[in-house]
Amino acid sequence: MTSATRLPAPLARATARIGSSTLLRHLVFALLGLVIVILVLENTSQFRNAQFASMAYLGIAAGGLTVLTGLNGQLSLGHGALMAIGAYTTALFYQTPEPPLPMIGVLLAATVVTLVVGAVVGIAAARLHGPYIAGATLALAIAVPGIALFFNNTLGGEQGLNVLVPDIPEWFADAVFFITANEVSTSKYIGYIGWFCLIVTFVLLANLSRSRVGRIWRAVRDDEVAAEIAGINLGRARVLAFVVSAAAAGLAGAVMAMAVRITAPTGFTLTLSLTLLTAVVLGGLGSLLGALIGAALLTFLPQVVTGVGRDAGLSDLQAAELSPLVYGLTMVLVILLAPAGIVGSIRGAWRRRKESAGSLG
Repeated sequence: MTSATRLPAPLARATARIGSSTLLRHLVFALLGLVIVILVLENTSQFRNAQFASMAYLGIAAGGLTVLTGLNGQLSLGHGALMAIGAYTTALFYQTPEPPLPMIGVLLAATVVTLVVGAVVGIAAARLHGPYIAGATLALAIAVPGIALFFNNTLGGEQGLNVLVPDIPEWFADAVFFITANEVSTSKYIGYIGWFCLIVTFVLLANLSRSRVGRIWRAVRDDEVAAEIAGINLGRARVLAFVVSAAAAGLAGAVMAMAVRITAPTGFTLTLSLTLLTAVVLGGLGSLLGALIGAALLTFLPQVVTGVGRDAGLSDLQAAELSPLVYGLTMVLVILLAPAGIVGSIRGAWRRRKESAGSLG
């Protein structure tokens, strides 16, 4: 590198420090992500703000699931049920305009309650793996929505519970107006809450996956026998992965309750669990970026497909029915053409290109 292209000494030291510290690197990415979120939410309509809030809670849940399935190798079909626990916890707090806890307290309460449930399920299923853990979580996905029907006086039965989102705090509205010179609508407020939760969750999950715990999860996923010989407690590793993933699902359910403003059993069927698994597979197992891309596809693809169907002369019902077909075709194409998912296949191609360039050099 010539002297003309060298970075100034302070900037070079800061760059080297960021590059050598996983936490600092992730915090820089989080700050950049926050800037992008502000730009997007402030320059889109209320409808788009609501869509981005949906993408946020799907991304949080998919991020937790990709840690469980992609890093630890446990296949879960019950994350929709875990989201339901977080959502109902939030809905119970927001039955009045002034809940007993501030919003951050409600979000933490929903996360902790779901974490406890996840710990119980994880301990019960610690000795299971493969199709057996999938069967256990499938039973969870079927059973949890029925609890709302059984305790209909408290949980609202089939009608569910309405969620009374609190007023926008004055300090928050003033801060956003100071930065952007724009007013804050309710949908934009929920969008900010959802994306702030997603950024915090992804920073925590990214650091955890890069830590010793993440390496243990990968070892258990790749070879259980070798991991056990190395002294790794397989049951403890599986339970911890399930607990972390459940906590993310609970937080996602809390954001979903505030975004949708109603919590009912029909919103947490097995379809939601399969949808989250689809997002993880499409984006790439074990990749948080892949989970986010999968959540984006699940959020925006139906509207795009429906619009194309209407332009082609189909009725509204026929155009809406195209979405499941396109989901299925997209899944098949990704499995055939990019078996490692979108992000995994791109990274693999980039790695092969670098190795090829290095061998030629």
